[in-house]
Amino acid sequence: MIKFSNIKLITKTSSEMQPLKLVTFTKVNDPKYLPSVGVVDDSLVWPLKNIDSQSSLLRVLELSGSRRPNVETETLAGLPLSEVKLLSPLLHPGNIFCVGKNYKDHVREVDSSMQGISKMEAPEYPIIFTKAAGSVVGHKADIKYPHGVSSQVDYEGELAVVIGKAGSAISREDAMSHVFGYTIVNDVTARDLQKKHQQWFLGKSMDTFCPMGPWVVPASDIDLSSGLKVQTFVNDELRQDGNTNDMLFSIIDLITIISAAVTLHPGDIIATGTPAGVGAGFKPPKFLQPGDKVVVRIEGIGELENFIRG
Repeated sequence: MIKFSNIKLITKTSSEMQPLKLVTFTKVNDPKYLPSVGVVDDSLVWPLKNIDSQSSLLRVLELSGSRRPNVETETLAGLPLSEVKLLSPLLHPGNIFCVGKNYKDHVREVDSSMQGISKMEAPEYPIIFTKAAGSVVGHKADIKYPHGVSSQVDYEGELAVVIGKAGSAISREDAMSHVFGYTIVNDVTARDLQKKHQQWFLGKSMDTFCPMGPWVVPASDIDLSSGLKVQTFVNDELRQDGNTNDMLFSIIDLITIISAAVTLHPGDIIATGTPAGVGAGFKPPKFLQPGDKVVVRIEGIGELENFIRG
């Protein structure tokens, strides 16, 4: 097991302890600095000592499973966040499972404003689809505007589950023991492609359409009992304001149902759906445009920020 002995962190009292924030990063303007794994604390990034530069956060997941990782950081001074570039926490995630129409208010929004992309009713079973792993980008990375392909680019702020332990046909009682932690995903969507192709893969998987980050927080550091607030801002305007307690299918439901058909592996992601307030739901619609800033904020985790470029 990786050991955790950073004096800056262990000298804090339990009331002062912040959630463990695991990141993958490089140094700004240093092309020779390979992607590395670290911990964010006090606006500094502390590289992990026992994970070499060729390893990744996936290795931490494999070693820890669903346990809170005990990590040892380098004793040298941490790197200021201003001097690093945060990449997607998982550079090469496994399957990215997504869930359609999983918030009650979003069901009404879809059925009234986005007719033609799904059956007009609350789903009896979760609508599961996937995004291409190659669409993943990190915190503050650009989302490429797809000129000539789509003119209806939309945002969907979501809580994402990071699987830490493999399993198939997972029982409800064991479901949470397969969760390593949580991160934030913006399930960027080309609504016109989503409707045109019916199968949602192309509209959801365009290059850069899966911002993820800025870090992964272990499950033990997140209290889901009262739900987590999920908010999305576009150019500082609050667009989405939901709570994970409003999900139709819980995390336990999703893990049980997905694993009944597909074996889950460390590094797989389950994006749990988005609340009401997507751009397509406004009248007239408020689709994203080049230059827009999108921030997804989830209580207990942080903020994922990206700009639309192109």
